[in-house]
Amino acid sequence: MPINQPSNQIKLTNVSIVRLKKGGKRFEIACYKNKVQEFRNGVESNLDDVLQVNNVFMNVSKGEVAKNNDLQKAFGKSDVSEIVKEILRKGEVQVGEKEREHDLISLRKEIATLVSEKCVDPATQRPYPVGMIEKAMTEAGYSVKQNKNAKSQVSECIKLLQTDSQLPIQRARMRIKVCIPATEKERLKEQLLAGVEKVEAEETRQNDWEVTMLIDPSHFRVINELLQKECKGTGSLETLTFAATASAS
Repeated sequence: MPINQPSNQIKLTNVSIVRLKKGGKRFEIACYKNKVQEFRNGVESNLDDVLQVNNVFMNVSKGEVAKNNDLQKAFGKSDVSEIVKEILRKGEVQVGEKEREHDLISLRKEIATLVSEKCVDPATQRPYPVGMIEKAMTEAGYSVKQNKNAKSQVSECIKLLQTDSQLPIQRARMRIKVCIPATEKERLKEQLLAGVEKVEAEETRQNDWEVTMLIDPSHFRVINELLQKECKGTGSLETLTFAATASAS
């Protein structure tokens, strides 16, 4: 049954239709997915690599080819290549319902994966499975924005999960090590430990004071700027674990 062959399925999901309304009529071209943006960015200039069918249609899905008279009337020319370029530059990219749904599911999964990597259960300090994050997103009524990438939506998603879902969740802590001259310990200790989640270890040896601690990632810059300002190159800041989890006990 050829209709079920992967090659056919790939071809169907790879098509993008670009539509332009001009002269009271609608004109369409059938392109390869992602190639439209490459053409607009100047990365791709070969129309054969952009178009699935080198023709202008009134309706791609019905295979209705535009008549020369309609093209001449609307565009003032009948050169198909030049008309195609204008449609590519000015037209609106149409996304099929199935393709839109597929893209949204993939984007939602990517957001959930990033949230899982950045957050933990406050009680265990361990990350949640991606599937559990997805369920919480549904519970919280999180709506994926298709015009934005996954990374830019993570912070908003985490905030919504914290307020509108039943899932206890917090950002994973960073485990860092700070080393400063022992002579600066008393002067800077209070500032360095302000807002720290947990001090895991500290020791003074020879001429240095070292402290290992868990912090919220947003606090990293505060500590880094403090060291640069107060230690003038004599202090150091090392990231031991970006997404720190609890040790097994």
